[in-house]
Amino acid sequence: MARVALVTGGTRGIGAAISKALKEAGHNVAATYGGNDEAAAKFTEETGIATYKWSVADYDACAEGIARVEADLGPIDVLVNNAGITRDAPFHKMTREQWQEVMDTNLSGVFNMTHPLWPGMRERKFGRIINISSINGQKGQFGQVNYSAAKAGDIGFTKALAQEGARYGITVNAICPGYIATEMVMAVPEKVRDSIISTIPVGRLGEPEEIARAVVFLAADDAGFVTGSTMTVNGGQYLA
Repeated sequence: MARVALVTGGTRGIGAAISKALKEAGHNVAATYGGNDEAAAKFTEETGIATYKWSVADYDACAEGIARVEADLGPIDVLVNNAGITRDAPFHKMTREQWQEVMDTNLSGVFNMTHPLWPGMRERKFGRIINISSINGQKGQFGQVNYSAAKAGDIGFTKALAQEGARYGITVNAICPGYIATEMVMAVPEKVRDSIISTIPVGRLGEPEEIARAVVFLAADDAGFVTGSTMTVNGGQYLA
């Protein structure tokens, strides 16, 4: 069944792959972005997927943006909380601003996007919430106390909300990608990439499309018995 799906941070990297895969699966997709107008326009031109600009760190902007999407496309039944940022620094050098920016986007952003949609999903007795966490939310990472804490929080959010949504036909799941061959990862020096790959048992980086396929599965009507789960997609680098 075709449903309306909203993907935050859905115009680049993993988010773009998710948006395209959901469209290919038959969903009517909208993608949000935070700042790169040129990339968003190019994405829409290439894919035909509508894009909307707002910050997931702003609750009111999320509520207003969701209302615009639903006015254009209809009720949103699938939400993919993918938008995220990094502000890396060793903890002794981390500023309050670096901590708060990551928390506002990566953790509060999940609340800000999900909360306005929750009443409609409960009323319609259907919903799919898919939160893109991270391997570093499972195992931690040097220089990413803020990011790791936020992504671990996303997993706790998932487990708790899944219990509230189950009786209403709403599933809530998390996906924890490992190191994926996005622009950001591919931009690091080759020696650093090689050192990362050496820790991955399958011997390579993941592809954005591999995360997208996991999202398509969890978004399907047939996935109604899968909720509160954490799907680890990391090539065996960390076994949770």
